[in-house]
Amino acid sequence: MTVTPLGASSPTCTGGAPLPPIHRRLPDAGVSSYLDLGWALNSKGEINETSLKNFASRSEHEAAVVAKQIVNGVYRRPASYSYFNGCSTGGRQGYAEAQDHPGDYDGILADAPGINWDEFEVATVWPQVVMNEEHTYPTKCELTLATRSAVKACDNLDGAADDTIGDPATCDYDPRRLIGTTLECEGEQVTFTTADAAVIRKIWDGPRTTSGKKLWYGPTVGADLTALADSKTDDDGTSVGAPFLVPAEWVSTFVKKQPSYDVSTAGYSEFQKLFRQSQTEFGDLIGSDDPDLSGFRKSGGKLLTWHGQADQLIPTQGTVDYRERVEKKLGGAQRVDRFYRLFLAPGVNHCAGPGNTGPAPADALGALTKWVEQGKAPQTLSASVKDASGKTVTRDLCLYPRVPQYKGDGAVADASSFRCVRPHH
Repeated sequence: MTVTPLGASSPTCTGGAPLPPIHRRLPDAGVSSYLDLGWALNSKGEINETSLKNFASRSEHEAAVVAKQIVNGVYRRPASYSYFNGCSTGGRQGYAEAQDHPGDYDGILADAPGINWDEFEVATVWPQVVMNEEHTYPTKCELTLATRSAVKACDNLDGAADDTIGDPATCDYDPRRLIGTTLECEGEQVTFTTADAAVIRKIWDGPRTTSGKKLWYGPTVGADLTALADSKTDDDGTSVGAPFLVPAEWVSTFVKKQPSYDVSTAGYSEFQKLFRQSQTEFGDLIGSDDPDLSGFRKSGGKLLTWHGQADQLIPTQGTVDYRERVEKKLGGAQRVDRFYRLFLAPGVNHCAGPGNTGPAPADALGALTKWVEQGKAPQTLSASVKDASGKTVTRDLCLYPRVPQYKGDGAVADASSFRCVRPHH
């Protein structure tokens, strides 16, 4: 498994017996952990572009080349099929493979992909910027209250009360409804204020320039806000930001080239500069968002992606944005569906990690294999999750842009009680 920031990836070859263990160890893309940045800057404080290129795409390509050589050497014949499986940074690497080395894999499973890296990594420090500029740091309890209240308010929009927002784009919940609400938080009484509501509205809205122009997407309504909008209390009782380490390190080390820089101190004007600088310097190197997948289509490859609608770390809408750009580039949705399919998973957090509440795909790799080897393109992806009582809830995730809709009868926990429909927004 490739250990990389925000995820992992794994190339797989099929067509013979499993490789001996020694041959199954994969390269680590040049890093030892997701916060290993010792390679990022050279002795002059400049970006080590060779190592960044290795991390961005070259290591994954060479892993594919070496893996195929090993298979051929061991079995005296080439692998019948080759697959890539990764989530988060691993998902981004899968997209980079499809864009830059379209012949490496027959099938690529790239989930919650960290594409648009130069944009989304900076965009995810936006909650810290908002809190700093507004001098307001909602507690985790208040952030959680806002999220749960939004889910409760929009739960029934798909016709079913299942503690999940089926299509977050239809949810227009306003946290100002909570102003004046009191709650107990870590033994203290806290009152949800007008300032708290304003901060959460700005976070959901996403990054904007100082003149109000939208820069990128915010977290989906219903996603946990505590990861990106975390804060802490100093010894003197002052609240300060506590940014998520991955985007914080990207901004400080790569964009600012000052590893000691504290992103939680940035204001709106500084944020805008950082965002544009990241785009300019790193878009070509690690953006991994070139919509021209014509080479991958020509190679006969298949790209399958699912992304949780409650992803708290990588804005889901960035993946949707990329998919729509591919459609514009390559002739529309029907043509793109022939080789690239996207499924959104309501209520599912980043890579279906711990604490996940929505049904997540049970065997997406199996669905990809059937598509590649049998020509059976997936119309839905089977998904499941255990609810609080331990009961299994099933869903069939819808092929983008369709969304789930309750039929009006049948058990809410049963996938057969839902159908996929065109969105109403």
